[in-house]
Amino acid sequence: MAAQGTINPPSHEENMPAQPVYKVIFQNGNQVFEVFARQIYQSDMWGFIEVEEFVFGERSQILVDPSEEKLKNEFSGVTRSYIPLQAIIRIDEVDKEGAVKISETKPADSGNVASFPFAGIPPQQTTEE
Repeated sequence: MAAQGTINPPSHEENMPAQPVYKVIFQNGNQVFEVFARQIYQSDMWGFIEVEEFVFGERSQILVDPSEEKLKNEFSGVTRSYIPLQAIIRIDEVDKEGAVKISETKPADSGNVASFPFAGIPPQQTTEE
């Protein structure tokens, strides 16, 4: 109970679900995957994000979304997925999971040449003089 004359600030935790859900959007080849997971964090492996506890919405058995089925099959039996940082497009904390999806990206008009993913800033190298 609050003491007389004190005001309890509103708690944002009351509006949040018991366990947060994250929407992770990342590039995989010529496709953009949009998945939902309960656990994401920086990996001990340099340059990777770890994604665990994938969440797939329970859809009606009458309607079958082919991209959702493909993603369910892709991540079935996967305990943890390591996604390279340069493949991450966006990570959002959301109120509830939504529909997972796959979007095709248009390949560049440069034929069969692809740009090499940028891995961030490399570790410092020391030079001896």
